[in-house]
Amino acid sequence: MSSVSTGPAQLDLLAVNTIRTLSMDAVQAANSGHPGTPMALAPVAYCLWQRFLRFDPDDPIWPNRDRFVLSCGHASMLLYSLLHLASVKAVNPEYERLGELSVKLDDIKRFRQLDSKCAGHPEYRWTSGIETTTGPLGAGVATSVGMAIAAKWQAQHFNRPGFDMFDYDVYALAGDGCMMEGISGEAASLAGHLKLSNLCWVYDNNKITIEGHTEWAFSEDVATRFIAYGWNVTRVGDANDLEMLERAFKTFKNERERPTLIIVDSHIAWGSPNKQDTHAAHGEPLGEEEIKLTKRNYGWPEDAKFLVPPEVPKHFSAGLGARGKELRSKWMALYDQYRGKHGDLADQLIKMQRRELPQGWDKNLAPYPADPKGAAGRDVSGKALNTLAQNVPWLLGGSADLAPSTKTRLTFEGAGDFTAKDFGGRNFHFGIREHAMGAVLNGLALSKIRPYGSGFMIFSDYMRAPIRLAAIMEIPTIFIFTHDSIGVGEDGPTHQPIEQLASLRAIPGLITLRPGDANEVVEAWKLIMQLKHEPVALILSRQAMPTIDRTKFAPAAGLAKGAYVVADAPGGKPEVILMATGSELGLVMAAWEQLAKDGVKARAVSMPSWELFDHQSQDYRDSVLPPSVTARVSIEQASTFGWHRFVGNTGEAIGMKTFGASAPLKELQKKFGFTVDAVVAAARKQLAKK
Repeated sequence: MSSVSTGPAQLDLLAVNTIRTLSMDAVQAANSGHPGTPMALAPVAYCLWQRFLRFDPDDPIWPNRDRFVLSCGHASMLLYSLLHLASVKAVNPEYERLGELSVKLDDIKRFRQLDSKCAGHPEYRWTSGIETTTGPLGAGVATSVGMAIAAKWQAQHFNRPGFDMFDYDVYALAGDGCMMEGISGEAASLAGHLKLSNLCWVYDNNKITIEGHTEWAFSEDVATRFIAYGWNVTRVGDANDLEMLERAFKTFKNERERPTLIIVDSHIAWGSPNKQDTHAAHGEPLGEEEIKLTKRNYGWPEDAKFLVPPEVPKHFSAGLGARGKELRSKWMALYDQYRGKHGDLADQLIKMQRRELPQGWDKNLAPYPADPKGAAGRDVSGKALNTLAQNVPWLLGGSADLAPSTKTRLTFEGAGDFTAKDFGGRNFHFGIREHAMGAVLNGLALSKIRPYGSGFMIFSDYMRAPIRLAAIMEIPTIFIFTHDSIGVGEDGPTHQPIEQLASLRAIPGLITLRPGDANEVVEAWKLIMQLKHEPVALILSRQAMPTIDRTKFAPAAGLAKGAYVVADAPGGKPEVILMATGSELGLVMAAWEQLAKDGVKARAVSMPSWELFDHQSQDYRDSVLPPSVTARVSIEQASTFGWHRFVGNTGEAIGMKTFGASAPLKELQKKFGFTVDAVVAAARKQLAKK
């Protein structure tokens, strides 16, 4: 197939069938993957990319590009085929364009193989042109809501008369699985409430899941559901009808008040009729014979594998490529003028895009004096957050209906609320939608805004998937969790987090920070703001924590190393080491003082972040926890799981081995052994073993 008729319809069909055959061949070569959805959605994605998408393949990180999210990530070959055929260029982590293709044909031939740019599911940062990591169903569409929110906020913040610096749209392709997952309902409800008219979801209504026909588990009227959410809903009865698809996308482009759902009825044309609607159609390679029959049905050379007719990349270049290049060039020229008239905003825009901080970002972050009564971690954090947000205009966020409790509301003049009537506000109201909130935060972070979202620590369970995805994507999303222990008290075991700290620490790439006094909270925020590729779980107390006298003991800046010696034995030669995180640091300090009075050589160690401590050199770690000192006690009002890596097999971990109970905090502390006497007794017991 060296040449074909060059008529528009013929070129359209050739491009669509190239996407389909590349997908079939790649899945077959890998003997793994999902060929059905890429084949069914090829016309839909082709129509969107070639006729509508504002995207420059030569610069896939151009700030005002449209975003395309493949929420049904199992159809990854659809996206890889598009990236290859559109000649999308690679960009490195330093934002430098490399001049080479993001997805080469050899990558497609090595689909799902080690180090191929074509992983089993699309991965952000691994392959240029992929806007977010997808695979867990529903996560992609929910993340796209964050991207659409970002576009609205950026437009309100940066645009000026004659300078529309941000006006991009966000598209997401979803399947039946995405619609079934609860996160999509949470996110769609929020998007409809906020009237995100720049958001378009395309729902592939193919009535097939892995187990078989959707009628076994899914019979609701999706269109009516989305109309109830406040969406504009339109339908395309045949996924192969490019003109109907074009009309649907134009309907979206003309919509000014609501997000749009395009329901597309798709059906896969296989070579043999009995291949339709089977498990193999969705989740397994087709097999060589079926591929030959299907290619014959397309008028394709049956024995050709990974065939890319030269007309197809040229066709994409003349459509998507030419349009994207022109739009980007105009935007860059506009930016040059913008910089001349609105220099401060232009500087903000570039710094935001590069995840850099403005000059003076940490001004007015004052240290706290010693105070035995102290302050709650959430209160100190709220003040630090308000200070930082005034210095960093693109630091914004909110909570899942808990801002008064998590102290995350921005209260300074001009902060405002992000609503359907005002997209410039910096306080977000996510409603009681923790799962969607996490995904929306990731969408904001992927758009280079610096977002935070908050809730009670116990409800981090509802957010586990987006927290994990933030870590995989290496994006600096800030997750703030308060009410971090049995200190919640009377609310009882349903609201007292026990195992959550350990489970967050188990996520690779996530930094979990549990500061132990006011100054550690301030230092935590200083560290967080400088991160570019690590998400953070900031764990804060509801109850007051004594503020340590830093003129007498070590500075709180030691937090940056994850663990540090706060108070030491004479000569720096301890016999026993006491270590804690968060609100239990005050308990350790009190026990250390008691032991010191009794002549016991003890060391008090604050360990706000295991991950940061692991990043330090072995020499530093040994200086904090000398291997020769085996008498060790840890204190944390959470599960003891994981603490024995620090206290050793003979050390004692004071913590929770059961769920909590409903009672005032002081009673709970006595019941579960979180008292100075209990810590001192544990230390003496350790010394007795020597």
